[in-house]
Amino acid sequence: MELRFKIYRFDPRMDSEPRYQDYVVQADPRERILDCLNRIKWEQDGSLSYRMSCGHGVCGSDAMRINGRCALACQKLVKDVADSEVLLEPLPTFTVLKDLVVDLDPFFERVNQMRPYLLAALEEPNRERLQTPEARKKLDHVIRCILCACCTASCPIVQEGTPFIGPAALVWAFRNIFDSRDARHEERLKAVDTPDGAWGCRNHFECTRVCPKEIPVTKSINIIKREIEKALR
Repeated sequence: MELRFKIYRFDPRMDSEPRYQDYVVQADPRERILDCLNRIKWEQDGSLSYRMSCGHGVCGSDAMRINGRCALACQKLVKDVADSEVLLEPLPTFTVLKDLVVDLDPFFERVNQMRPYLLAALEEPNRERLQTPEARKKLDHVIRCILCACCTASCPIVQEGTPFIGPAALVWAFRNIFDSRDARHEERLKAVDTPDGAWGCRNHFECTRVCPKEIPVTKSINIIKREIEKALR
C-alpha cells in the first residue's frame, strides 16, 4: 500500500519555526512505523532525525507522538494506525533538539530525584538479600517501565507547565517504596508526600492509556497515596 507520512521538522540551529514535511512510502500493513521511518531516512531524506535502538519495544528510545497519541514507533503497526496519512510529531512538553528528537534530560532528572535504586540496610548480608515471591509480586507491574517518557509527555498536568514530578518518576518511586529489601520506606514516602509529588496527580489516566508496557500507572500512584495516608498520617 502507498502510505503518506506527515512529519514534524525543526532544527533550532537553522529554522525560525517548525514545519511539516510530506513523504510517501510503499508499506506493508504488517510493517512497523519504525520500518517506514527508516525507509524514509535511508532512501529519501538522510537529514531526518529520530531516536531508535533495539527496535523491539525494550529500550523506549523511539517514543514519539503518532497520530496525536504518544507511542513507540517500533510497536505500532501500519495497519493499526494508518488510513491514508500518518502524522509523526515529537513528544510534547519537551524541548525539541531536532525533528522528532527531544531533550529528555529534565525527564531523567525527575526520575533520579526518586533515587531509583535500592537503599538497603547498612549491614551487608552473607548472601543475597532475600525476598519472598509474595513480596516480589507487588512490583511485577511497575518493573516493566522502560523510561520511554510517553506517560510524562501525555500527562495533562505536566502539559500545564506545573512542577509536578510526573508519572514515570512516581512509578520508579513505587518500585522502592514497596520493595521489601529497601530500608527507607518512610523516607521515600515523605519524598513524594508533596503537592508536586503523588498529590500532583489528578487521575486523568492518560499515562495509563499510552503506556506501551501496559503498566497501571494511575493505579500505582493512587496506591502510593493510600500508603502515605496509612503510614504518615
